[in-house]
Amino acid sequence: MNTTRFAECFQLHIQQHTLAEPQDAVKFCHQAAMGAEHLLTDKEQAMCYFLDEYDGAVTADVPPFEPLSEAYSRVHLGAWKQLGLPPLWLFNMFYHTATEPSPGKTELLQRYLNAVEQCAKAGVLPFSLCSWQTYRKHYEARGHPPVRHSPAYRQKESPAYRVVKAEYERLLPVLQQLTVLPQTHCARIMAIDGRAAAGKTTSAALLAEVLDAAVIHMDDFFLPPELRTSARLAEPGGNVHYERFISEVLPCLRNPEGFSYRCFDCSNMAYGRYREVPPSAWRIVEGSYSCHPAFGEYMDLRVFCDVTSDEQLRRIVSRNGRKTAAVFSTKWIPMEEQYFAAARVKEMAHVVL
Repeated sequence: MNTTRFAECFQLHIQQHTLAEPQDAVKFCHQAAMGAEHLLTDKEQAMCYFLDEYDGAVTADVPPFEPLSEAYSRVHLGAWKQLGLPPLWLFNMFYHTATEPSPGKTELLQRYLNAVEQCAKAGVLPFSLCSWQTYRKHYEARGHPPVRHSPAYRQKESPAYRVVKAEYERLLPVLQQLTVLPQTHCARIMAIDGRAAAGKTTSAALLAEVLDAAVIHMDDFFLPPELRTSARLAEPGGNVHYERFISEVLPCLRNPEGFSYRCFDCSNMAYGRYREVPPSAWRIVEGSYSCHPAFGEYMDLRVFCDVTSDEQLRRIVSRNGRKTAAVFSTKWIPMEEQYFAAARVKEMAHVVL
């Protein structure tokens, strides 16, 4: 983890919260390293407590996400309420953050505490180095427990927030678009298309956590060998089994009930298991070719995940190795780019990430 990023976040926080005390700085470090401080054992009780606090939160016209580190952010309840976003979405972010294991974070916490100490030595904090070192000594002697905000901070700031994974912030433009969709008894559908290694699968997984959505993967519709003719592969968007998506998935998407479809297994180039799509009010179709013109306007929201060519190659090398990256560069990426241009996929998107 990048301590420099933490230091930037902490110094910005201190500039905006001048009544912070050593106790508040320790709390910032703990959340930046560990995330949500308390393990949730009773989801229903946690939801009731959250909704009570949310109902009492005062709307605030400020950015909803306050970064703590590369990994975590605070989301301020008043800012979330100001945007008119459903409280359930924020609770889901908090719940999935709090229930993820976070082993091996004590060393990271120590690094963050050390970064604060350097700030204290530089004299840029609203409290002295002596007061910081005294509080830190007692805190570490107690085994690094979660702490509350100081009384002065609570009285001045009335903090009301939840700690969530920082990567949720990227989804905010999508979530804001979803709130303006018309109400319906049918399932609402989002298509996430975009360039290889641009974060389509990751974004879909995060959105599924927020929305309690079911995800359909276009990778399950790999074009089988018998259809991989020169003419088919020369066709923009031909490198996907769109006929099977049309027959097995498209008729079921609007129905909030569950369904299943066949997955093509690339490892043995044959149809493998069925993927079960659970009942849900939200459906996410993710992957390249999810906005194929053959599917028509089946989606309520189009999302395009973009990435620069240099960063794309770096990610593919990191994820798949140089040999596979060479295949992507010479084969798969040119096919995708042909499809993007012909179908104007990015231009047609409601949101570009």
